[in-house]
Amino acid sequence: MRKYTLEICTDSVESAINAEKGGGTRLELCSNLIIGGTTPAASLFKEVRKNVSIPINVLIRPRFGDFLYSEYELEIMRNEIKMFRNLGADGIVTGVLTKDGKIDIENMEKFILEAKGIPVTFHRAFDVCKNPISAFYQLKKLNINTILTSGQAENCLKGKNLLKYLVGLSNEDNEKKPEILVGAGLNRKNIKEIISFTGASNFHFSAKKIKQSEMLYRKENVNMGLKEFSEFEILETDENLVREMSEYLKNIFD
Repeated sequence: MRKYTLEICTDSVESAINAEKGGGTRLELCSNLIIGGTTPAASLFKEVRKNVSIPINVLIRPRFGDFLYSEYELEIMRNEIKMFRNLGADGIVTGVLTKDGKIDIENMEKFILEAKGIPVTFHRAFDVCKNPISAFYQLKKLNINTILTSGQAENCLKGKNLLKYLVGLSNEDNEKKPEILVGAGLNRKNIKEIISFTGASNFHFSAKKIKQSEMLYRKENVNMGLKEFSEFEILETDENLVREMSEYLKNIFD
């Protein structure tokens, strides 16, 4: 029996509950998933922890945008890693680059020290680094547990050639570390090709659906954020989409 991971990216209690019910094996908890995710509130983590039993990895990302951070932001990130570790997070998801597109070794070492032994995932900052192969070996030397990646492409299907190569590197000497966690554009329609082509066994999936607001009175044409999205539509993890993916993976790996 081969093991697999089905990590569901969620930013609400409802989504977290749906992810577990559908068969997700782990959560990545964040806020603001619509802009790629930022660090969640401690209160959100506590409420999710009360309502789910699967492991929760917490995203540490102070803002939308690039992965070159100021000293203020880095201090915030170190403090948040410490806070979520003390709150009982099962893992940390983070990443930081230098201005020339390399892994920021110095600050990643500081983050790992704050994590104090709980697993660390290097997120999709990997997909915008300058040299992914060198970065892989740098992260391996740092004892990073997991790399979340689309293969440096818009989606994992377009990045499948690099993903295949990275999975091969991960499996060198049977170490399987860092694990390659495939994400970005993954769905039930392309999972078969991703598995057969890359040999991957770890998958990152948001399984989002649009949930309509229950507001009866709706003041139109007043937008509080991204103008491309309605104020009366909420993105939420779909339990059925998670279940479809989970059942497929069980059939492949069990």
